[in-house]
Amino acid sequence: MPVLVLLLLSLVQAAGAQKPFVSPYSAADVANKQAVVETTMGSFVIALYADKAPNHAGYFIKTARDGGFAGTTIHRVVKYGIIQGGDPLSKDPSKAALYGTGGMNALKGEINAEPMTAGAVAAALVPGRPDSGGAQFFVCATDQPTLQGQFTVFGRVVEGLDLVQKISAVNADPQGRPAERIVIKSVTIRDTPPPVKEPFVDATPAELAKHHLVLETTKGEIELEFMTDKAPETTRQVLRLAASGAYDGTPFHRVVPNFVIQTGALAYRDQPVSPAQAALVKNLQPEFSDTPNAPGLVSMARGDDPASATTSFFICTGECSSLNGKYTAFARVVRGMEVVQAIAATPVDGETPKEKIGLTRVRIVRPGGLHP
Repeated sequence: MPVLVLLLLSLVQAAGAQKPFVSPYSAADVANKQAVVETTMGSFVIALYADKAPNHAGYFIKTARDGGFAGTTIHRVVKYGIIQGGDPLSKDPSKAALYGTGGMNALKGEINAEPMTAGAVAAALVPGRPDSGGAQFFVCATDQPTLQGQFTVFGRVVEGLDLVQKISAVNADPQGRPAERIVIKSVTIRDTPPPVKEPFVDATPAELAKHHLVLETTKGEIELEFMTDKAPETTRQVLRLAASGAYDGTPFHRVVPNFVIQTGALAYRDQPVSPAQAALVKNLQPEFSDTPNAPGLVSMARGDDPASATTSFFICTGECSSLNGKYTAFARVVRGMEVVQAIAATPVDGETPKEKIGLTRVRIVRPGGLHP
């Protein structure tokens, strides 16, 4: 969603000239650093780009280490657009009318090619003054291409973008001021930790088969058993998506009576996916088999290209033999077929359910209900 630049900029008057901040840190001192931003709504983590914006990253690090962010607030939000904070004046509730006017005019611009996509962290500016950055920063909750090249991007959210999006959607007045104070409790600078191996990447088909998927829907639970002997790589990918939370908040967007119900299309999700979730999405090579598409069978949806399946899947509810051998069948319903039929019975407008039926949560269990 594009965001008007005026909603990002601080409503600050031009201050007197001051010598621009120059980072006191060497390149080695600030390489591979992250900032953990703890708020009253949760935490998110920013990877700092000292190589692309050394003075901005250095200023952020120094401010954090000096405790300058502690007690400030997220003082402006645009729903699924941006969140803005870091103004030292926001520590004082009695100065609410001045929020957005403090902590500026410390930095010269360091415009770079880093894209204004979801998670980008940049310095807020005084309108019309490209060299007016300071303590205030904003985070893009979604892609903001109209802001490209206008602000210095000095970091990117690598954990907790879902929280940023949640914060952006809080109740706010027409000027974007949150109805309730969202306090930045602390900002802690740390070394970038080593990468964590993604789940299920190296699991064998036998190991994958030890897991079931439980679809928690607004109509009840549906438990799926995987057919790893038929579709091991599709199973692996579905488990990875489920473990990331990508399917949570996805509705059943298609119901064809006596045929299929379909869900898992991330375009219909209640909230945008995080960069980590989006990075998991890929086209799947087909794993077609001779498994008959009977009621309760679960297969990946796709377009005309056999290798175009990504996240969406369907559950057969009636006669589906016309689909045999054309779609990757990867699981079957072992519990909750009555829920499947209840969803299938929902009134539709064409193939679109008139009632919103969602996957509130998709969780991974072992047979018998034990978490892996």
